[in-house]
Amino acid sequence: MSEYTLHCFAESGNAYKVALMLELTSQDWQPVFVDFFHGQTRDSQWRETLNEQGEVPVLEHAGQRLTQSALILDYLAERTGQYGPGDEDERREIWRWMLFDNHKFTSYYAMLRFLLCLKQTGETEVTGFLRERAKAAYRVVDAHLANTPFMVGRRLTIADLSLAGYVFMPEDTGIVLSEFSHIEAWKQRLRALPGWKHPYDLMPRTAS
Repeated sequence: MSEYTLHCFAESGNAYKVALMLELTSQDWQPVFVDFFHGQTRDSQWRETLNEQGEVPVLEHAGQRLTQSALILDYLAERTGQYGPGDEDERREIWRWMLFDNHKFTSYYAMLRFLLCLKQTGETEVTGFLRERAKAAYRVVDAHLANTPFMVGRRLTIADLSLAGYVFMPEDTGIVLSEFSHIEAWKQRLRALPGWKHPYDLMPRTAS
């Protein structure tokens, strides 16, 4: 039995953040598929036994069950001694960007992708609004990455892994990613990391 168990599915960028951290730090881990699209996370027993919030990822380790990707990344950085802060200033800066990610960078893009590409709602006023909000968040990160190779300092941290959740997803959201040249260069640096894998190669995917 593996040391870490990650309840996840490949289409989830939030699960990818944790899976990528586990892979990059060479942990002994195994994915357990969660059938989100057929309602598994809405099942009362699943919520009672795994996560009352009805979300993935869920990480099981050493008798603990952890949820929320930012918290799990922080836990893994502490456990592995990798990609965490070097001092208190870095700790605050990492959390500043992870909070921005969860509130804006990931949230708007993820909802746009979910509606337009996974639920296939077609273009609506809502998807138009989400696209503009996502592009605004991307502009903030792109401008930041114009002056630094990684989000905090000159090395990879869990802030990068947090923001990387959805940037490798293949679905077309109508956002021209090539417009964000600094984000694209940052993605190339992430791809070059030993152990990097695409989300669809790292976790089980929902059967079509």
